[in-house]
Amino acid sequence: MSGCRPFAAAAGDRPVIAPEVIPARIDAEAQEALQRTPSRAWRSLRGNPGFWIGSGLVVALFVLAIGAPFFAPHDPAFGFRREGLSLTGDPVGPNAMFPLGTDRLGRDYLSRVLHGARASLVVGVGSNLIATVIGVVVGSVAAFAGTPRMRIGVGRRSLGFAVPVEALLMRATDVTLAFPALLLAIALVAIIGPSLGLITVLVAAFLWTTTARIVYGRVLILKQREWVDAARAIGASNLRILVHHVLPHVTSVIVVYGALGISAAVLFETSLSFLGVGVPPPAPSWGSMIAEHVTYYGTQPRLLLVPGLAIMVTILAFNLVGDALRDALDPHAEAGV
Repeated sequence: MSGCRPFAAAAGDRPVIAPEVIPARIDAEAQEALQRTPSRAWRSLRGNPGFWIGSGLVVALFVLAIGAPFFAPHDPAFGFRREGLSLTGDPVGPNAMFPLGTDRLGRDYLSRVLHGARASLVVGVGSNLIATVIGVVVGSVAAFAGTPRMRIGVGRRSLGFAVPVEALLMRATDVTLAFPALLLAIALVAIIGPSLGLITVLVAAFLWTTTARIVYGRVLILKQREWVDAARAIGASNLRILVHHVLPHVTSVIVVYGALGISAAVLFETSLSFLGVGVPPPAPSWGSMIAEHVTYYGTQPRLLLVPGLAIMVTILAFNLVGDALRDALDPHAEAGV
C-alpha cells in the first residue's frame, strides 16, 4: 500500500492519518466525530428543530398523497362546467363546494393538488431509490476495484493486461454529468412518449452521479484501513470485504444524500411537467398545474401560488430532514473532509 497507512487498530490508540489521505485540518474533535454512535446521532436529531419540522411535513405529505382519494372532495379529472365556471367561463374562487376554487376547466383545485402530490412523491422517491442503488454500485466498485490485471489465453500464450475499471466508471460518471439533463430528458420523452415510469427512470438516470462520486471518495479512504488488510490476509474476497466491511461504514452517507436527493428529484419532475413532458394528462402534476394557468397570474394568482407553495414545502421538508441527518450521521461534514 503506497505510504498512506490509515490508523492503528487498537481501540485506545489515536488515529494517525497520512496528510495525503485526509487534510491536516482534521483535529481531535473531528476524529471524535468519526466515531459517532447511534445514540449520539439520535441525540443530535432530537435536539434539532429542523429535523422535527421536516419530518412532520414529510409525514403529512405522504399521508395526504396516499389518502388523496379519501381527502379529496371531488374527482380531480371531473370538470364542473356549471358550478365550477363563472358566466364568463373563468374559474370560480374558493367557496363551500370548492375550498381552493376550480381550475380553467372547472375541476376542483384542492383535489388536483392532493392527487398531484402522488405523482411528485412517486417520482421523487422511486427515482431516488434507483439512483442510490446505481450510484452506490458504481462508486464503490470504481474505488475498490481500481485497475485489476487480467490474463487471456492458456499457459505461455496468455496475454496479461490491465482493466481500468476505476477510470471507465468514473469517466462514465463525468460524461453523464456533462449532458444537459433537462434537454436530453425532453428529447427522450418526445421520442418515447410521456409516462410516470419513464419520468422516474429519466430522473434516476441523471441523479445517480452525485451518490457515485460521494461513495467513491469515501470508499477510497476506507479501503486504506488496516482492518481491510486484515480481512484480505485471512482470505476474504474483495466482494466480501466491500459488502460486509466497507459499505456498512458508508450507510450513513447514503441515507443523508438519499434524503437530499428526493427534493432534487421532485424539482426535476415538476420542471418536466411544467414544460409539458412530464406526467401525462389528465393526471394532475404540480408543474403542469402551474403551466396551465400562467395567463391567470394577474387575475387569479391562487392558481399559481397553491401548486408553487406545494412544491416549495415539499423541497423544504426533505432538505430539512437531509440537513439534520447530515449533521447527525455524516461526521465528515463536521470534520471538513
